[in-house]
Order: sequence, then C-alpha cells, then structure tokens
Amino acid sequence: MKLPDLTELAVRNLRESLLRNSLTTIGISVGVASLVAMLSLGIGLQQLASRRLMKSGLFDTVVVTSRRDLRNFNREEERSGPAPGESPILDEPTRVKIEHLPNVTEAYPDIRFITELRYEDKPHLTTIAALPDSAKSTDAFEGVQGHFFTSDTAPEAILQKTFAEELLGRTPKAGVDETNVAELAAPLLGKELTIRYAQREKSRNVSATNSQENSAAASEGLSGAAYSVVSREQKLKIVGVVDLDPESMRGPTRGRVFLPLGLAETLHVMQPTDLREISRATSDQPVYSSVSVRVKNPGQVQKVEDSIKKMGFNTFSILDASRSIQQFFKVLDVFLGIFGSLALAVAFIGIVNTLVMAILERRREIGIMKAIGASDADVKKLFFAEAGAMGILGGIVGVALGWAIGQVINVGTNIYLKSQSFPPEHFWSVPLWLVAFAILFSFLVSLAAGLYPAGRAARLDPVQALRYE
Repeated sequence: MKLPDLTELAVRNLRESLLRNSLTTIGISVGVASLVAMLSLGIGLQQLASRRLMKSGLFDTVVVTSRRDLRNFNREEERSGPAPGESPILDEPTRVKIEHLPNVTEAYPDIRFITELRYEDKPHLTTIAALPDSAKSTDAFEGVQGHFFTSDTAPEAILQKTFAEELLGRTPKAGVDETNVAELAAPLLGKELTIRYAQREKSRNVSATNSQENSAAASEGLSGAAYSVVSREQKLKIVGVVDLDPESMRGPTRGRVFLPLGLAETLHVMQPTDLREISRATSDQPVYSSVSVRVKNPGQVQKVEDSIKKMGFNTFSILDASRSIQQFFKVLDVFLGIFGSLALAVAFIGIVNTLVMAILERRREIGIMKAIGASDADVKKLFFAEAGAMGILGGIVGVALGWAIGQVINVGTNIYLKSQSFPPEHFWSVPLWLVAFAILFSFLVSLAAGLYPAGRAARLDPVQALRYE
C-alpha cells in the first residue's frame, strides 16, 4: 500500500469515529502536558540556581590556596602534588603568573583583617574585606544604597547592613528583618570613619616611622632580618550601605566593612601569612592566604583548576560543590519525569482501547482489504498510522498545554512573591529540545500502544472477517 493511500485511509478512519478518537487524543495531550509541566519545572529550577550562582560572581571563580596552609590540605591532594613543605608560596609574582594563564580574566588576593574602627569617637571591632572593581557587577551589590567605589584606590567604604545598624546604635530584633537599608544609609552616607590597623615594615624604617608618627613598633628576627609591626590609621568616607546576610556571605563578601582592593594593597596590612612565611624576611613581595581567580567562561573552570594544581597549589570552586547540586537536579528530573509520565500511561491504555474497538467495528472492512490483496503488513501499517497520528497531534497540543500551565503558575507565583516583597523569578523553562522530546515520546508511546491492536487486526482471517456482521 502506497503512503498517500495509507494516509488518506487512516485520516478517513479517524474522522469516522471523531468523538472517541478526539477523547483519546485529549488523553494523550493531558499526559504530554503533565510530562512537559513537570520537566519544565525541574529545568527552570536548575536554570534559576545556575543564574543565581553565575550572578553571585562565585560560579566562575576558583579559590587558590597554598599547600603550606595545612587547613586546606587533604589526602587526595597529598597524593597528587608536592608535600606542604616543598610547595611554592602564594605570593605576588605567583598571583601575576596565575592571572596570565589562558581563560583567566583576573586574579586578586583575599585581603581581610579584623581591626578596630572608630565612628564618632566610638570604637567598633569588625572585619574588613577588600573588594575588586569587578564586584560591583555581582548581585550582592546590585541594591547598594549610595554607590560603589569611585576608584580602586579611593579612601571609601561600603558598610554591611547589620554593621550600619551597630554604628547608629540600633539593635535589630531577633528573627526580624524590617529595617529599610535606605533608612540606614541616609544618616551615614558621606560620613567619615577611621580604621586602625597593623602594618609590617622592615626594621630599617622603624626609627623614621616612629619619630614621624610616634607609633609603637615591635621587632622580630626571621632568617637574620628584622621586621616591625607599626600601628597605622586610615580615614574612610562612607559611600554605600549594602543589604548582605552575614550568615550567607562567602568569598569577597565575607566582611562587614568593604574597601577598594587597590587601597587595601597600599595599606600593607599585616596578614597571618606574614608570620608563617619565612621568605617574607628576604622579599618585599606580599604573601597571600588565598587568591580568587575569575575565569572567562564557567565551562573553562576545570581547565584553569588543573593548570593551577600543576603549579603546586590547592584549588576550590563552586563547580566542585555544584556537582552534588547537579546530581540532585538530575535525580529530581527523573522523578518529575516519572510522575509526569503516569498520565501518559493512562493515555497509552486509552489508545489500546480505542484501536481494539476499531478492530471490532471494522472487521468486515479489514476482511475486504485482505481479500483484495492487502497484506498483514499493510493492515499493521494502517493501525500504526492511526496511532501515530493521534500521538503526534496529542503531543503538539500537550506541549502547548504544558507551556500554558507553566506560564499561569509562574505568573501566579510571581504575584504571590510581589505581595511578600520578593523580586519576581522565572521558575519554568520549555527549551526546544523538550518540545521535540515530548512530541517524539508521545509518538513512540502511541506506536507502542498500537502494537497489540495492529497485530490482532493483521491476524484476522479474511473469510471469518467477511462473515462478520
């Protein structure tokens, strides 16, 4: 039987039992819509998590630490690299070398210290962190009240919300977060504060420094060289207040007061590595506890990590931690797909029932077809064509219905989020591959449902079929 004749005959047969076939097709559509809605939710949530990580500035960041820091050392790294005592030092020349690796956008040191800060002659002990200029593009500083630093070396500061409350003498209630950041920023922006910090200098500068600034100095001997810890002060202008959760701050945002990275580097604040690294006694180059490396493309993170590990350093990235997240979403997609397919299983039974009923109604027609030369294969093709047509049509309608369900739920969810003062989000995503997969899956399920009816129709004895009334 030729394809045009087969198609015409299948369409005619479907039109003759329009109501029954339409109800079967609707059942397929509901099953496909359920599958698409479930999978699009899983895909949307995964994309939402990826967008959040990308926008956080951490997804494309590799944190580099020295193997000399035993706190970041483990047995796996011990087998794959040099021993801690033989590993290189994470100093400024090394940072520059890392910054020039392929696919690396920037590599900046983690400068962070706890010190006393004075505001309106009142002391406050707090953590200060340095921020690179690229931090202004992350979501952490999107809602900053005021503005970001005017330059990388400007004597300016951005305050974390809870520390701004501390400066103003406000005590936030436990479990309550109703303070408006704009209200906190208004009396603070443009005000001046002073930080006191410890600076390490070579002893040859001690006498001159002490005579000029009347600072207390402490000398120490490392490899025959003497160094001094000198007390310094730096005045800063408050230019912004940012709403960061201190319990969730990671990476460069682990701090309560933020300075421009360039300014922090010129301060030469004493770091824990200054006491640990003996090489500091013979070199003026700073030694860092860690360096954050920004990669051009998140897909290149693993290659950059491998290159840095070959240099003898430890690395960590969100990509390492996100592998478990990706595994979770894969398992979630499987379960959502299984639950979404349950309705399609019901549609599968409906197709079998519809085609079996068609056999009983068309036994005489099938007998005539076989009597005039139609083969068993031709009869099977006819029933497969009818099942496939219902599957494709049901798949197309089901994809549209699933997309509509997702949009309605997404709009409704965003209305609720807006009522709770949360920003809108997009939780659903129907990529083209899901559309193609849903239609193809519906087609294949329909063909599978047509196996039994087609085989039964092909086995009919034409003589017995012609006698059927």
